[in-house]
Amino acid sequence: MTAMDDPFRNLEARTGRPMHEWVELVSHSGLQKHGEIVAWLKEEHGVSHGFANGIALAVRSGDAPPTGDALVDAQYAGAKAALRPVLDRLLALARELGDDVEVAPKKTAVSLRRSTQFAVVEAPSAARVGLGLQLRDHPTTDRLRAARGMCSHTVDVRSVDEVDDELAGWLRTAYERN
Repeated sequence: MTAMDDPFRNLEARTGRPMHEWVELVSHSGLQKHGEIVAWLKEEHGVSHGFANGIALAVRSGDAPPTGDALVDAQYAGAKAALRPVLDRLLALARELGDDVEVAPKKTAVSLRRSTQFAVVEAPSAARVGLGLQLRDHPTTDRLRAARGMCSHTVDVRSVDEVDDELAGWLRTAYERN
């Protein structure tokens, strides 16, 4: 996932408000034209042009792009709902690794970062959660397979019972290397 996939991920850090609060503020302003909204956000609130444009688009479309919990809820809805406990257990393990772990939900996955991404959790099907790990030069096993892309290895997890000490060790190693 790149910055282009989530251009508003830094909105709250840069402006002090998450998207839903900006949408509510603009809605109460009475402004309706795109250009007026953009100008007002820039002039009255010091919002950059890019963020102002995105907020105006969200207001005019009637909703803001989902963030945080809403993204995760959408990923684990319907047929994938039974996999939510697996995600929750993996996130709990990750948070136990250190105070510097950042859990960053995206549209189709949840990224785990420290200084860089060290793992990613996604539900590619209703039958399993995929845990991608950044473990360059780590040996593979029948369970820990080589992968391409951002993560060098992947593990399929079908139940909370499979979130065991072995998997926790791989997650810790990925965390410590990044």
